Amino acid sequence: MDATDASRPTTLGALRASPWAEHAGRSVRDEVRANLRARLADGGPVFPGIVGYDRTVVPAIVNALLAKHDLILLGTRGQAKTRILRALAGLLDDAQPVLADAELPDDPLAPTTREGRDLVEAQGDDARIAWRPRDARYVEKLATPDVTVADLIGDVDPIKASRLGTKLGDERAVHYGLLPRAHRGIFAVNELPDLAGKVQVALFNVMQEGDVQIRGYPVRLPLDVLTVFSANPEDYTARGRIVTPLKDRIGSEVRTHDPETVDAGLRITLQEAWTARGGDLELPAWVAEAVERTAFVARDDARVDDHAGVSQRLPITLLETVVSNAERRAWASGADRAVARVSDLAAGLAAVTGKLELAYEGEVRGAEAVARDVVRDAIGATFDAHAGDVDVGAVVDFFEGDEVLRLPDDGDVAARLAAMAAVPGLLDAADALLGGGDADPALRDAAAEFLLEGLVAKKRIGRSEERGYEKADPDPRAAAFARTRWN
Repeated sequence: MDATDASRPTTLGALRASPWAEHAGRSVRDEVRANLRARLADGGPVFPGIVGYDRTVVPAIVNALLAKHDLILLGTRGQAKTRILRALAGLLDDAQPVLADAELPDDPLAPTTREGRDLVEAQGDDARIAWRPRDARYVEKLATPDVTVADLIGDVDPIKASRLGTKLGDERAVHYGLLPRAHRGIFAVNELPDLAGKVQVALFNVMQEGDVQIRGYPVRLPLDVLTVFSANPEDYTARGRIVTPLKDRIGSEVRTHDPETVDAGLRITLQEAWTARGGDLELPAWVAEAVERTAFVARDDARVDDHAGVSQRLPITLLETVVSNAERRAWASGADRAVARVSDLAAGLAAVTGKLELAYEGEVRGAEAVARDVVRDAIGATFDAHAGDVDVGAVVDFFEGDEVLRLPDDGDVAARLAAMAAVPGLLDAADALLGGGDADPALRDAAAEFLLEGLVAKKRIGRSEERGYEKADPDPRAAAFARTRWN
């Protein structure tokens, strides 16, 4: 339920006389279910900003929440698991009434903790009410092997027990951890298998029974929490496992996945990559697609470990590096705007090598060599998609006649176009790729270079560091890429 700050009651008596009284004792799971139902009825996206999961992951999560299940997201790196968990907070009410003077965010209308009940009994309708925003109701913890029961659940505080005159086994004597502080909210644990087994068991006891033993004292914690988790299944054997009682308690297990299509992956990359730099930038479609296809090619490459997967962060960081290289070239040459070229992918290899977990064959070949091969294959696939119908026969014939073309590497577009004009049909093919008309010279240069690089990737022409573009090597394997600019 949403309302302005001015209309929110500030005392228990006023709260009882307000519409919020209808929700007395409502659990967080019922709250999420009600808000999710309303969002589905509105027809808008359940999780704004989550791309590529509309037919797979999102329906499974929606079903779990409607069933009031705890859930776990299983998937490799870069599959938006943490973002989805954090998006669950958007299904909570705008704000929630809590007892202002209680340590835990108890329900003023139906308190469940001992402290909350005592406070309401002592102060009655004069008990002060505070309002807890939805963001504060989402508590997240990254699991690491050093996390303890005290961190998540709490620890007995003898000083607190002495001050209150209680026994050490009384819930009021506990110094609360993260989970109790998520009372009436959502508690998320990332990388669940990294938690020690005894911590997972304690977590299970609180979720299932509402009680836990702390330092040998049985403590009752009647918490209302929606617990959600994430895990990478490929890390189970290397870094830990989920204990069977906890895994059995989690209601739904949802598998995430990499983007299923290049278009879906590109939407994610363009959404996440920092390309709005505040300057005049042109990012041709074929450059952006070549960046995205780099991830798809890597996922299918036998030299890349398919169990570790290829994170979506690879094309995101690669695109950012491509844009940066275009900016650097434009500023160094005094150009008014930056136009990304497909050759800028060569400057972004550092964004690729660190994100590839290599199999044995890849380790033998080397990360940089594998990255060069992957980028080249991605350019070739993009060439097929964008320039498959463009007539480049005259261009290939030119190089078959033992002619060469060496282009300036700097941003002198006029000099590059003048050199390209010597290749019959090259600029005409670039114009065809751009749809005809009077194209911007820098964009025309980028289109022509894309055609050349695509022909190199398809092994229809060659390229060497000394001579530039040239006739294709009759046996491309013999060169072993030693003659290319990617080295």
